[in-house]
Amino acid sequence: MKHKEKLNCTAATEVTEFIILGITENPHLQRPLFGIFLIIYSVTVAGNLGMVILTHLDSKLCNPMYFFLRHLSITDLGYSTVIGPKMMVNFVVLKNTISYSGCAAQLAFFEIFIITELFILSAMAYDRYVAICKPLMYMVIMADKVCWGLVIVPYLYSTFVSLLLTVKLFTLSFCGSNIIRYFYCDCVPLIAMLCSDTRELELIILIFSGCNLLSSFLIVLISYTFILVAIVRMNSTEGRYKAFSTCSSHLTVVVVFYGTLLFIYLQPKSSHTFDVDKLASVFYTLVIPMLNPIIYSLRNKEVKDALKRTLIH
Repeated sequence: MKHKEKLNCTAATEVTEFIILGITENPHLQRPLFGIFLIIYSVTVAGNLGMVILTHLDSKLCNPMYFFLRHLSITDLGYSTVIGPKMMVNFVVLKNTISYSGCAAQLAFFEIFIITELFILSAMAYDRYVAICKPLMYMVIMADKVCWGLVIVPYLYSTFVSLLLTVKLFTLSFCGSNIIRYFYCDCVPLIAMLCSDTRELELIILIFSGCNLLSSFLIVLISYTFILVAIVRMNSTEGRYKAFSTCSSHLTVVVVFYGTLLFIYLQPKSSHTFDVDKLASVFYTLVIPMLNPIIYSLRNKEVKDALKRTLIH
């Protein structure tokens, strides 16, 4: 059983560490879960790092679609690394502590990578729209400057939002228990530990979370609506199949990622359970980063061919 420690009401500056309870306190599940998540994280690192290297080295993967895929892998690797190793420590120690500054850093970097991923998925949907609906203008519309802009702007925006939320949260006062009943430093369990007025912070989080999720999802939805119309209008069955195959991997990733997020945020409050939310969070923070490179490897012939060429040479 993990230690449970309490702090008296203190100012935020007096808090030196938090205790992360993790996924479960059942001692019989610690070792099996450690093994499972070690495998998941190892596959995640190998898959995403491999995708970054492959799209950088292979000349046939030097187009906008694989440029965005490279940055998708970077964000997947980023937020899974921010959470995964520290979470696995919880399975092998009696008391998994994280410093006050370490908790703030974990939250900040997680927000940066997860928000960036939302808009990179949107950029990838726009890229597929241009490729299918405006093929003759593709290289003009998706010029290098445009591609870099579609990546750099989300990184800058997510950094701004992350710093705003993190600084706002960690300048408020914590009181009572210093135990985080979660597997990483997230806004929701941290807000529950605050003894300051949290209404302004909760409103800021609600506005940014809603805008980020809805705006990125709308871009994806509108892009795929135009793509679907374009595919239906095609006379050739072969043309339809080729058009669909170019966006099938991305569509699979989008459905899994947004499906999980919408499941978490659109549930009625009455049906919310902490264990279900925790399980869903584990899925999108640790399992999805592992699945993304696998999906692109299995469903994309160009990636498979590039992998074969790289391994041969």
